[in-house]
Amino acid sequence: MRLMFRKRVVHAGRAKAFFVILAGALTLVRTLAAQEPVRVAYECTEDDANALGLTCTMEDPCPVFLELASAEAAGGRLLAAGNLHTKNVTLYGIVLASEDNGVTWTEAHERIRAAAVEQIEFIDLQTGWINGESIDPLARNPFFLLTTDGGRTWRQKLVVEDAKFGTIAQFHFDTPSHGELVLDASQGTNVRQELYETMTGGEGWELKQVNHAPIHLKNARGPNQGTSQGVMRVRTDASSGTFVIERGGGKTWSRVASFAIHVADCQ
Repeated sequence: MRLMFRKRVVHAGRAKAFFVILAGALTLVRTLAAQEPVRVAYECTEDDANALGLTCTMEDPCPVFLELASAEAAGGRLLAAGNLHTKNVTLYGIVLASEDNGVTWTEAHERIRAAAVEQIEFIDLQTGWINGESIDPLARNPFFLLTTDGGRTWRQKLVVEDAKFGTIAQFHFDTPSHGELVLDASQGTNVRQELYETMTGGEGWELKQVNHAPIHLKNARGPNQGTSQGVMRVRTDASSGTFVIERGGGKTWSRVASFAIHVADCQ
């Protein structure tokens, strides 16, 4: 009888522990589900309306949206890149950063008017790049944002000093100083891609090749291919109207943060 009693006590203890763990997991799920998406602030100003050609009225307001293009981790810092836009106009390129694993976010660089920023790449914990271009309305003057302090601060550097139409289709750095990029300067059905190389970490670029067929860089990463710190991806969740940043790989992804797509309505 004693043995049976002891077994029942052990089983009861395990059952209690199981329900405690289950309750904790359910609480965590409820907490994550209850988190409101991050809302990026945008103030509709007369200066922006004049500079960007916005024609918004009370009767026909201009909805403003956030579009996230990529996310990346640099040590304990998370970064996301994208732009604010209306249906017809790109307003600002924006870089967001979090120091607490996605709970709160700040802007790591001042907004870049009439521009979009896109892919983030880090070669180590300190050195990284984000590509972008001005859009008014055609894509031109491609540039990089450069950091050497893990994404705390960024500097903007043009790929070509003279006016240049096109976008950075791919780029990749294999050392802190050496990198390559493919500039897509195609017009209509006329394909034109240009290969550039830097030996100065993106401070200056040299044209190496012009092709009338697509150029593919070896080892260039896509939007959802991260560093050894863990793959980060951005996806759209249409049901909640958010961009979701996730960390993981394969079939296993965990949410880090979500951002409301609809930001404001300019009138």
